[in-house]
Amino acid sequence: MLFTINQFYIIVGILLATIAIFTLLDKNHPKRLSSGIFWLIYAVIFLVGNWLPDAVVGIMVIVMAFLAGSGKVIGGKHQQPDLAQRQRDAKRFGNKLFIPALTIPLMAIVATLLPKGFSIGSLQLIDPKSATIIGVGLGCILALFIGALITKSRPTQGIHEARRLLDALSWAIVLPQMLAMLGLVFSASGVDTAVGAALTNYINLDYKLIAALIYVLGMALFTIIMGNAFVAFPIIMGGVGIPILIGHFGANPAMVAAIGMLSGYCGTLMTPMAANFNIIPAALLELQDRNLVIKAQLPSGIGILLANLILLYVLI
Repeated sequence: MLFTINQFYIIVGILLATIAIFTLLDKNHPKRLSSGIFWLIYAVIFLVGNWLPDAVVGIMVIVMAFLAGSGKVIGGKHQQPDLAQRQRDAKRFGNKLFIPALTIPLMAIVATLLPKGFSIGSLQLIDPKSATIIGVGLGCILALFIGALITKSRPTQGIHEARRLLDALSWAIVLPQMLAMLGLVFSASGVDTAVGAALTNYINLDYKLIAALIYVLGMALFTIIMGNAFVAFPIIMGGVGIPILIGHFGANPAMVAAIGMLSGYCGTLMTPMAANFNIIPAALLELQDRNLVIKAQLPSGIGILLANLILLYVLI
């Protein structure tokens, strides 16, 4: 097989290792040792994580969490063109700047739509199990060279820009993976059963309105706490959705699942824990108020959550 997801893990690992080395060698970085170690550990997990014992990877993740939680991971100082220069460049390149950005989703669509088992001769091109993600990876590589061609820069400039962006985003870029693992841990440890038992023991869920309220608000609140609707979903669905809404009231499972996920996404709009949605954009846009994105989304999140509650109550 020509392209597999593991190849892109290795590419990401090499990039992270390169950034870690640059950070460790940066004498102007105020915390180059701890920040460099953080990115180096992250690189090792991408490069050889499949071959390391689970306990070793777990210890590495704990070390990363300690470094991030104790404020040891910060960005360095990077020279950037002033605002006037950036405005001149934007005017000079115009809409051409969108070509690299659009290349990534375009490649993802092409890879997804390829017939399963698509091959050139006897060589299968893309692993069908990860076609979309592989398409994104190929799109990123292609976009790098297209961007270099448009701006007449060296492709290696992409490494320096990657380091600058990684420093701006800092440890928050790791949160999506951490939270995804947390969801699996919670499911395996039976948290959904415990939550369901606690709710049924202390709250009368025989009333449709109360059951709908607990389900919708529970999905949003768990997402606010954990930062990821995919973490909240198995807990609240297993604790309230399946036994109460579907089992007791006979609600449509597809409808319950869809409204539950949308309620979780409402929580995503309202929490800094969803760093990849709310904190990272604020860092990329260089906003003074890191919570400005959340403040702008808050009315929409509350409004959609209320609509979900009414819709669920009517459809049960």
